[in-house]
Amino acid sequence: MGLRLTPEQAQPVRLGGLFRLQATSAETNVASVFSSLGCPVKVLTAFVKGHPFSDYILADLRSRGMEVEGPWREQGGPWGYRHQINLADSGSGVRGPRVWNDRAGEVGKTLSAEDFDLDRIFRDEGVRLMHLSGLIAAIAPAFCLELAEKAKAAGTRISFDLNYRASFWKGNEDALRKNFIRLAECADILVGNEEDFQLCLGLEGPEAGGKGLQGKTEAFQALVRRVRERFPQVILTATTLREVEDANAHLWGAVVAGGDGVFVIPPRRIRVLDRIGGGDGFTGGLLYGFLKGWRTEQCAQFGWAAGALATTVFTDYALPADEDELWSIWNGNARVKR
Repeated sequence: MGLRLTPEQAQPVRLGGLFRLQATSAETNVASVFSSLGCPVKVLTAFVKGHPFSDYILADLRSRGMEVEGPWREQGGPWGYRHQINLADSGSGVRGPRVWNDRAGEVGKTLSAEDFDLDRIFRDEGVRLMHLSGLIAAIAPAFCLELAEKAKAAGTRISFDLNYRASFWKGNEDALRKNFIRLAECADILVGNEEDFQLCLGLEGPEAGGKGLQGKTEAFQALVRRVRERFPQVILTATTLREVEDANAHLWGAVVAGGDGVFVIPPRRIRVLDRIGGGDGFTGGLLYGFLKGWRTEQCAQFGWAAGALATTVFTDYALPADEDELWSIWNGNARVKR
């Protein structure tokens, strides 16, 4: 868990002024779709003892209806542990957003399987789905591998969003690729774009195809075949399709492959307030539909709508009022509901 600082009025970070503060992580961005729709959610994380930001993060997660479990570490003085800070510029019009990760001393790097009673969590509490992102998997790989192994042994479904970040991998590419491959071998659901699958898992890219969104769609469909050959236990594979017209207007689509076929959502134009978190919203909606037992096509549509919803708010997560709100977004119905 960390903090996101975003300038007011979509201004660049470098100009200063007033900033919005929010609690954030890729995993809780996904989980917010579940908790807002009434599903029980548990977050495993670490906090800094006596730090006001830890109290703020905990209160924020609880306000989203999430249960939180994890150790409280001693800060160790001003040069000790803290929560990571994400400086996020929303962008505006022709100026695209920029994001800086400040993760020195991040308390999340200390997470260990020994911090939790994993048998109780996975076996006794009956967790149906565990979601991991490539962010936590890059900074605490041993912890994530133990989680995945415990979850798999308990029959819990595992979702893994590869989320490749070059700055996280620099200088440690070989070791991280081995860990990511092991995690992918445990996963039931893999989410990522073409680059994620190639750089994180070492899969060979498809032959050069067409340009633009059509080319991306064809490339991902070809890559799905390689994923199924290398990771035959995976039952759902997904990616978003995005073409940026400007910071506030995107073409938004998706490709989802499941046991009942490959479904392509042709990109549709959406207005964007803040793009950060759209992919996490998509994953949250997709996984929600998966746990509900919906057809792959419905899961894709619900994910598309949850991702689109996330781009209409200043937080980097979507909090749908109910399922109907997301189906209204999918159906293009933005009329007032009284």
